[in-house]
Amino acid sequence: MNITILGSAGQIGAYLTEYLRKKGYEVTEFDVVNGEDEDITTIPNPKLMRAIRMTDFVFVLAFDVGGSRYLKKYQHTFDFVNNNTRILANVFNLLGEYKKPFVFASSQMSNMSYSPYGVLKRVGELYTQTLKGLTVKFWNVYGVENDPEKSHVITDFIRRGFEEGQFEMLTDGTEERQFLYAEDCCEALETVMENYTDFKPEDPLHITSFRSETIKEVAAMIKGCFCTDGMYDVEINPGLAKDSVQMDKRNEADNYILSWWVPKTTIDKGIRKVYNEMKKNYK
Repeated sequence: MNITILGSAGQIGAYLTEYLRKKGYEVTEFDVVNGEDEDITTIPNPKLMRAIRMTDFVFVLAFDVGGSRYLKKYQHTFDFVNNNTRILANVFNLLGEYKKPFVFASSQMSNMSYSPYGVLKRVGELYTQTLKGLTVKFWNVYGVENDPEKSHVITDFIRRGFEEGQFEMLTDGTEERQFLYAEDCCEALETVMENYTDFKPEDPLHITSFRSETIKEVAAMIKGCFCTDGMYDVEINPGLAKDSVQMDKRNEADNYILSWWVPKTTIDKGIRKVYNEMKKNYK
């Protein structure tokens, strides 16, 4: 079975590529970091056409997105909206033409109409429903990331701890988030793929830990990793602002998927895994 991962070099895509190959699947990677011929915003894209035509299953993970810092800076720009609109139009036209089974990676922010990112993810959900594909909603998936500009809060804090001995919060840290370790996310995606015909396009497939932590609590766990290593006492600098990306809007995760898959990695163990992996680059 050949599986094509669009956005294979992204945070989730990189983990999923490695995970599925270890499981014995044939994986076709597709990401702009591999070359301009894999730029999904290019319409038409002959290489993308071939990849989707020749594959058995598609994970649509490709999106111009990053963590809170990235969204705050870019999501209201023309390039952000244009890039993601072109990705959606290009990919879904081909999925419809070749009638391939697929999973579209959306976000729990897709009902937040004040967020261009959320609105664009909602458009992707509507495309998916018309083609009878499946939508999964990610909440906050974390793992090692290689692009500092797009890094999410956990990797951003760890990187700043190593490089600067401190990390500054964008907010006061009181907002709550649900965090899921990337390897657990991969297992959930594999489960959805393997049980594809058991699901309906409208099923609420929320992939999350189903447990909330404040950003302050996450920061304290990361600080604890540095302390137990005996390296140095990393300083945490909370900000004064309230959350401006989600505006502290709270969604409730639907636990429908728990009949098929259950997350395994607790937040403290997941953070320690990411910390240990990143530490290798800072010896």
